[in-house]
Amino acid sequence: MPGIAIRGADTALEPRRAMFHRWGPYGLLAIGTLASVVSAGAVGMTPGEEYTAAALVLASLALQMAWGTAGRSRPGPSTAGAVYYVLRWVLGFVLSWLNPFFAFYAVTGYYDVSRLLRPRLVKAGLFATAVTMSGSQVGGMPPHGPVLWLGFGLVLGANIALLAVFSHLAAQDDERARVQTTTIAELERTNTALQQALDENAALHTQLLLQAREAGVADERRRLAAEIHDTIAQGLIGIIAQLQIVASTPDRAAAARRLDSAVGLARHSLGEARRSVQSLAPVALADDSLPEALRKTVAEWSERTGVRAEFTLTGTAEQLHDEVSATFLRIAQEALSNTSRHAAAARAGVTLSFMVDEVVLDIRDDGHGFDARTLPDRTRTGGFGLDGMRARAERIAGTLTVESEPGHGTALSARVPLVRHDT
Repeated sequence: MPGIAIRGADTALEPRRAMFHRWGPYGLLAIGTLASVVSAGAVGMTPGEEYTAAALVLASLALQMAWGTAGRSRPGPSTAGAVYYVLRWVLGFVLSWLNPFFAFYAVTGYYDVSRLLRPRLVKAGLFATAVTMSGSQVGGMPPHGPVLWLGFGLVLGANIALLAVFSHLAAQDDERARVQTTTIAELERTNTALQQALDENAALHTQLLLQAREAGVADERRRLAAEIHDTIAQGLIGIIAQLQIVASTPDRAAAARRLDSAVGLARHSLGEARRSVQSLAPVALADDSLPEALRKTVAEWSERTGVRAEFTLTGTAEQLHDEVSATFLRIAQEALSNTSRHAAAARAGVTLSFMVDEVVLDIRDDGHGFDARTLPDRTRTGGFGLDGMRARAERIAGTLTVESEPGHGTALSARVPLVRHDT
């Protein structure tokens, strides 16, 4: 029935529903009264029945007015609502008995049954209203003769069947509305959680950017520190050594050569410092390949320290990536510097080996060596000894191994994947 379908309607219709439930019974009562007055003669109403109907219409009007005031404070099912529903049904049933056209007023029992009656009484209210409507549909109560009683039963069955169908449809609408409400609520919770996740991701992104910036600053500081250690510091050590020799030798020609060597080291160190700040390749690699740069580095170191040193190249030399070449050259320079300061060696050797898939740099000496267990104390000159060389190798996916024993010299090996210049 229409009233059942209203239960599943969209909530946007609530104001219109409230308007209908407030004023609809008045309008339907007026329509039923007007139709009854016009049809009084046709349906055979006696003067007494007309007076009775008029009195009942006034009673119905008074009931509607009373409920219009009391019902505002009881929007849901209540005992007062059930009393109002029953009284209205009684008035509608009697009026329809007097004149079937008063069914216009009695039909209101379909529309607001769920608003007035508790769930367990809804079916009873619908059945009672169906009885009134069926009686009016067969010409009024009571039916006259077996045929009309049979018709009344059929019509009542049809009304009940229609009520069952519309009740089922209304229940489906209610379930869809409930599911939709639940889905909307879940979507709102999901959107809230998603917004929180987006806010957290934005905060994490900002934090990661800050950490990356700080890591970049720290990495650049480490790079500059290592470059200063490998270039300026080593150059200053060499200059000091040359000046000490000048101070202790009476040979003016030898002293002049040492001074020239010190000046050359100073200029070289200045150039390295400038290139380090600009993140450029070492000076020795500006014009030479790695094998040639290593050869010159070993020869200059040997001449400066007086230690016999040789450079050996094995395999077919290839043009390496700039970062690999710079790393190998810095490791060789640091290793030779450690040899001159700590090993007291008579001989040293540097070997660069090109293999199928890797490049190996070996530096060895015949100095007094050291105990590997004391490695942290013996090799950290300012924090950039073997640790610095190992960090350089690992930065380009390489490894650094050190073998040494007291009295048996030291061997250092750096291995990195073969990364060519055009890779």
